[in-house]
Amino acid sequence: MALKVTDGEQGGWAVLRVSGEMDLVTSPLLRQWVHAAVAEGRHDVVLDLSDVFFCDSSGVGVLIASRRLMHSCSGRLRVVLPARGAEEGSHVNRVLAALGVRRLFEVYPDVTEATDESARPLSA
Repeated sequence: MALKVTDGEQGGWAVLRVSGEMDLVTSPLLRQWVHAAVAEGRHDVVLDLSDVFFCDSSGVGVLIASRRLMHSCSGRLRVVLPARGAEEGSHVNRVLAALGVRRLFEVYPDVTEATDESARPLSA
């Protein structure tokens, strides 16, 4: 299955809604979307990964590179990984935790929380 990315905005944040599989073939698409947002001057980005049902190391690499890019331009990256998904929680959340990199990201349960300046990220 392909990766689909849709672009939106909420509360001054660029919101990239991602669905499908993040793997070696599809992950570069997400990287392009994040780079395009930064090139447009959008330095506060939310990646909504609620509908991503598969993520391999290539996908994780793109997430880490996106985090690095946002920090380099004094931007902010927030990630939506719902605690409950169709299959006992977010696959991406489990992959990030298993690899020990979940703590690198500000994770929120939904886009509303992620774009709320007073909301606190979920604990790792």
